[in-house]
Amino acid sequence: MQLLRAIGFFRGNILIFSATIGAGIFVSPKGVLKYSSLNVAVSLSIWAVCAVLTLISALSHAELGTTFPRSGAQYYFLKRSLGSSVAFLSLWIKLFTHPLRLATESLLLSTYTIQPFYAGCPAPELPKRCLALAILWSLGLVNTRGVRTVTWFQTISTLAKMTVLCFISLTGIVLLAIGEKENVARFENALDAELPDVSRIAEAFLQGLFAYSGTSILISIAGEIKNPGENIPKSLITVLPIVAVIYLLVNVSYLAVLTPKEIISADAVAVTWTDKIIPSMQWVISFGISTSILSNMCCTVLSASRMIYTASQEGQLPSIFSMLNNHSCPSMAVGQIIILTSIVIITSDLINLIRYSVLAIWFLRGLHMIGLLKLRYQEPSLPRPYKVPLPFVFGSIAISLFLILTPLIQAPKLEHIYGLVFICSGLLCYWIHVHLNQHSVCFFKITCSLQLLFNVSPPEDHDELPIVAQQTKNLTSP
Repeated sequence: MQLLRAIGFFRGNILIFSATIGAGIFVSPKGVLKYSSLNVAVSLSIWAVCAVLTLISALSHAELGTTFPRSGAQYYFLKRSLGSSVAFLSLWIKLFTHPLRLATESLLLSTYTIQPFYAGCPAPELPKRCLALAILWSLGLVNTRGVRTVTWFQTISTLAKMTVLCFISLTGIVLLAIGEKENVARFENALDAELPDVSRIAEAFLQGLFAYSGTSILISIAGEIKNPGENIPKSLITVLPIVAVIYLLVNVSYLAVLTPKEIISADAVAVTWTDKIIPSMQWVISFGISTSILSNMCCTVLSASRMIYTASQEGQLPSIFSMLNNHSCPSMAVGQIIILTSIVIITSDLINLIRYSVLAIWFLRGLHMIGLLKLRYQEPSLPRPYKVPLPFVFGSIAISLFLILTPLIQAPKLEHIYGLVFICSGLLCYWIHVHLNQHSVCFFKITCSLQLLFNVSPPEDHDELPIVAQQTKNLTSP
């Protein structure tokens, strides 16, 4: 019973496509335009800069997964470099940000699926939320079948999403090439529009970066990748430039057909775009977009479950979450992230969900880079198959500081105080975790009962088992 190294270069590329191209390109254009003060030139520039920033950050984080090629590499790296308290803090934040991301994708997917039944008016909230829960739990079942099943599912869904995005992109190019006055007019006077202030630009970056926030998928599952020292950076360099070009072309196509005001008022931008171009193809576009978001959600569940799995192995979560089923999948960790997301789905303000989740992601990325610098200084002889240039590391830290501090300084809000209280509550939970007796006999009996109920057992890699998991395994041995 072990996690299998079943993902090579091709499957790694598929996973990056699936994890990156999802909800973001269909919901973020609305937020980027809103915070760009409806300035088309600024909006497109932000999309281009977001691609560069994401590539820098992704290549910087690739060193984490290649130096420590195990699932949940970001969490393990923080514990190794900055200590248990910081690692627990990252776990605390991700236990909320992963459900936020999944809830955003679930609600958007249900909107795109239901909207064709309600032509001319918004879909009711109750059916959208019920469908979002049904989709979420179905993906949980797919993930419990193991990483090979997930990658086959992602290969098929990636072909569907690329077909839809290429159709949208090529249609926009054709419309601009024809040169109809209505389509070209939005770009002719783009530089004369109002410029947003610094705080709004930072908010626009948060919206745009959400569309790229799945690029760390291979680092999260580094323990299941063949030859991670070579395949992780190679896949990032191959895929991310292609994604950046597609995102720019899709945004140009949206703007060639819809006005900025129509974009920011649309719940489903691509469906509104289709209504203007080919109304009869609305079902085809809706299906392709739904498939795209579905595959993205599947990757998020995969990544989040591996983080919970590793934290359990390191003794910072109950040992039941590090146990595998007969498909070599941490099914209890998958169940945990599905339950948390089901609770979050009651919130439906997508733009706010994006802001909170991206802020947390870049806060953790800044911590990762600080830990990387510290580990390079303390352990210079540590084997590093891939070593990122230091300017990339300092650039990632600067990006994190800009995105986090600019809104706090320029336009402080009550929600920022809530964020600080949330982080402090994570440190309080860590103190409780350390100072209370977590391993009582009653706790072991509950773990054994859950093992029998869900047919799971600890992995057979005894060297990486914490004392708690090893004791639990002994209790269940004949």
